Amino acid sequence: MSQNECSPYESLDCEAMQTCREDTAMTEIKKKHLTDEERILIEHWLKGGSSIIKIAEELGKSTSTISREIRARAVASEKAAVGRIANRCIFRKDCIKRQLCEDKPDCIRKCAACKLCNNICTDFEEEICLKLYEPPYVCNGCKDERFCSLKKKYYLHRKAHQAYRETLSESRSGANISEDELRALDEFVSPLLINGQSPHHIVANNPDQFNVSEKSIYRYVAGNLLSAHTLNMPRICRIKPRKSKPVQHKVDKACRIGRNYNDFQKFIEQSGRAVVEMDTVIGRIGGKVLLTLLFKNCDFMIAFIRDRNTSKSVIDCFDQMYDNLGKDAFRKLFPAILADNGSEFSNPNAMEFDAMGARRTNLFYCDPNASFQKPNVELNHEFIRRILPKGSSFDNLDQKDINLMMSHINSYSREKLNDMSPHDLFCYLYGVSVPDIFGQRKILPNDIILKPSLFKNVPF
Repeated sequence: MSQNECSPYESLDCEAMQTCREDTAMTEIKKKHLTDEERILIEHWLKGGSSIIKIAEELGKSTSTISREIRARAVASEKAAVGRIANRCIFRKDCIKRQLCEDKPDCIRKCAACKLCNNICTDFEEEICLKLYEPPYVCNGCKDERFCSLKKKYYLHRKAHQAYRETLSESRSGANISEDELRALDEFVSPLLINGQSPHHIVANNPDQFNVSEKSIYRYVAGNLLSAHTLNMPRICRIKPRKSKPVQHKVDKACRIGRNYNDFQKFIEQSGRAVVEMDTVIGRIGGKVLLTLLFKNCDFMIAFIRDRNTSKSVIDCFDQMYDNLGKDAFRKLFPAILADNGSEFSNPNAMEFDAMGARRTNLFYCDPNASFQKPNVELNHEFIRRILPKGSSFDNLDQKDINLMMSHINSYSREKLNDMSPHDLFCYLYGVSVPDIFGQRKILPNDIILKPSLFKNVPF
C-alpha cells in the first residue's frame, strides 16, 4: 500500500464511530459481550497506536475486558519483514555455520542468511519478541513491524468474532469430553468416590490420570454423567443446589458420518429391511427418563426406564436386550434403528457392535431439527402422555410399571392396522414368544386403561 492510499480503517465514518461509542455506553449494563462492531473499532484503534486504557474508555468497558479480548483472540502470524530473511534464531547475527543442507553442497552462503536453517540446525533457539508480553500484546500499530522478522501476533476483528461465536456455541453444547473418555473417567473415579474419597484427593494423587479439571469432575457428578452420585460426597449434600440447566454430554458430530438420513434411505432402499424408530421421553427434568423403540411395520413399542438420560444407560438397555434375545433374534428385530441427534445416542459404535466386535444393528440419525423423519414413534408417544402427562415424574416407577403401561398401549386397536392391535400384528410377524421377552402381555380390549388411573397406587 502506497503512502497516498488510504487504509480501510481510516475510511471509517467518524460520526458512525461516535454513535457506536454512545450506544455502547448506554447498553453496557445489558450487553456483557463484545459485538462485531466493537471488535472492528478495537482493531482500528490498535492499528492507530491507542493504548488498552484508551480503548476501554472509548468503548465504556473495563481495561481487563479489552486486555482479555486481545490476548484470547489474537492470532499468530509467520509474516516476515519485507526483503528480509525469516530467520528467527537468537544466534543468527553471530552464526558462521555453512552447508547445513546436505542436498546443497555447492552453497557458499552463511546458513544464517537462509530461512531453512531454522528447521535443520540442532542449535536453533527461537527469539521471541518481548513486546508481545506487554500491552497491547499484539503487533498492530508497532513501529518496528516493518523491520521485524520474528513471529508476530495480530488482533483481527473477523477472526476474533468468529472465534467468539465458536466458543459461545461450544460452551452451550455440553460437557467437552468424548464418550470413551467419559467412560474411562467413570470407571476410574466413581469407585473412589463411592469409597468416600473427594475429587480433590483423587486428582491430587493421580494427576496423570486426568485430562479434565477437578471442577469438571464435580460438574459431571452433579449432572449425573458418572455412576457416582452427590450422595457419595457428604459435604456437597450440605450445599443448597443452584438453579441451573443440567449438564449434558457434548455430541461428537463425527459419529454421524456415514449415518445421516441420506445414508439411512440408501440402506433401506438396498436392504428393504424393517425399521425401528428410537426416542426418549422426558419426565421430571433431571429425573428418570424412558427409552422408546417402535417397530415401524406394526406400531409395536417397547420402553425402558433409565435413571439418567446418558448414552451409557442406552447402551445398557441394548446389552440387556441382546443378552435376552440372543444374537440372531436381535439382528432380526433390529436391522436398522433411526434416532434423533440427542446426546444419549452419541456413541453409535457401542450400540452397533457387541462386546466381541460383531455387528448387531445399524444406527442412523435424523437431520437436525427434523423429528418428522421418524413420525411413528413421535405420534405413539401420545399414548404414553395420556397415562404419564407431560411434566409428571417417573421417579417412583420401575420397569414392571413401564411394561404394564406398554402392554395396555400395544393392546389398543389401531384403525390403520385394520383394527388389529400392535401386539397381535407383532406376534404374527415375529412369533408369540417374543413379546414375553420384552415383558409384554395381551390386555383384553375392554380392560385397557389409557389414563393416569392405571398407576392409581403410584405417587407422582
